[in-house]
Amino acid sequence: MSELAPSSVPNAAPEDARSVPSPFWQAAVGVAVILVAAGMALGALQIPGDAGYGGVGPNFLPWACAAVLGLCGVLLVREALTGGYRQAADPGGEPRAQLVPFAWVTAGLLLNAALIVQLGFIIGCTLCYALAVQGLRRANGQTGRLAPRALAVDLFTGLAISAPVFWLFTQFLAINLPGLTNTGWL
Repeated sequence: MSELAPSSVPNAAPEDARSVPSPFWQAAVGVAVILVAAGMALGALQIPGDAGYGGVGPNFLPWACAAVLGLCGVLLVREALTGGYRQAADPGGEPRAQLVPFAWVTAGLLLNAALIVQLGFIIGCTLCYALAVQGLRRANGQTGRLAPRALAVDLFTGLAISAPVFWLFTQFLAINLPGLTNTGWL
C-alpha cells in the first residue's frame, strides 16, 4: 500500500498555513487595548481641565482618545468571546521575523534618538530615514539595490523630507526643535 501525499489527505493544511490565534489571545489583545486606554485616562487626570476659549480644556483630547480606545478594546474582547475574529484577513508576510531588517530600522530610530540633540533634527531624521529604508529594502529582498547610489538617494530623500518639516515647525509654527546651529535654519 502506498503512502498518501500530504496534499491528498482531506482537510490537511499546507505547511506554510498560518495558524489563527486562539480566542484567548484575541481577547488578551482587547484587554491590552483597554489597559492602554486606562493608562491614557490616568494621564488625562494629571492635565488641568480649565476650559479655554472654545470651552474645551487641554485634557479634552486625551480623554476623547482614551474613551475611543477603551470602546475599541471592549469591542475587540466582545468579538473574541463571540467566536473570534471571523472576518480577519490573512496577515501575510513572512512566517518568521526577519532580524537583519529589524536591526536596520531599530538602528535608525536609536541613532536618531541619540544624536538629534548633537546633530540637529535635520541630520538625525535624515539618518533615521536612510537606515529605515535600507532595512525595509532588505526585508523586501532588494539586497541588490543596496549600492552606494541607493544609499545616496535615500539620504537625499530623507533630507528633502526632514528639512522642510524642520523649517515649518521652527520658522512658521515657532516650535523649538534641536538644530545644528542657533539660526533656526539648520
